[in-house]
Amino acid sequence: MDTSHLAQHAGTAGALFATIFVVATTTMKTMIPLRVFGILANVILILTAIPARNYLVIVVQLAMLFVNSYRLHQMLQLVRDVKKSVNSDLSMEWLKPFMTERQCAAGEILFYKDEKAEDMLYIVSGKFKLVESGIVLPVGAIVGEMGMLSPSNTRTQTLECVEAGLVLSVSYTKVEELYVQNPAFGFYFLRLISARLFQNLETLQQQLNQQTASAAAPKPA
Repeated sequence: MDTSHLAQHAGTAGALFATIFVVATTTMKTMIPLRVFGILANVILILTAIPARNYLVIVVQLAMLFVNSYRLHQMLQLVRDVKKSVNSDLSMEWLKPFMTERQCAAGEILFYKDEKAEDMLYIVSGKFKLVESGIVLPVGAIVGEMGMLSPSNTRTQTLECVEAGLVLSVSYTKVEELYVQNPAFGFYFLRLISARLFQNLETLQQQLNQQTASAAAPKPA
């Protein structure tokens, strides 16, 4: 049989299967299966373009294959990182790739109590204080995540920069986008935020107990 006819039939069949995968991706609401089907479509189109020596299709699909593979790896890594944080130190280091830098000067107010909350912050350097409670936040702390879960989406305290430093910020919109794209991320993110909430409540309770004990201690004559 003429090899040109075989190549033509193979190309037609491959294009049909690739079209099925492409159409299937339009029905998906989450990112991981969408990327997987995208990769399958890329591979099929590359294989069917090789016999026909359609180099333009091969180059384009190789580029798309790289993008889809990288994005799939990024999303799987994100889920692994947030899952690891839940089971270890409650760190939110995994959010860094999705955050933007913000330099802060001493005396600057980053946000006020009761104002609308739209982002959360990661402290890289400097010293920052929650004004109402007097709590000084250490480097590596995340602040502002509770406003995302609050029904009113408002700040519960004022945040002041005491010593100049650097923070990273990520909008709630970006976190919600990741949440919608990947249910596994959403599940572990909620667990992480809940664990951090209980941790913060425990810290506040310890500080309250210390203040109460100090106030009750007898003063020297």
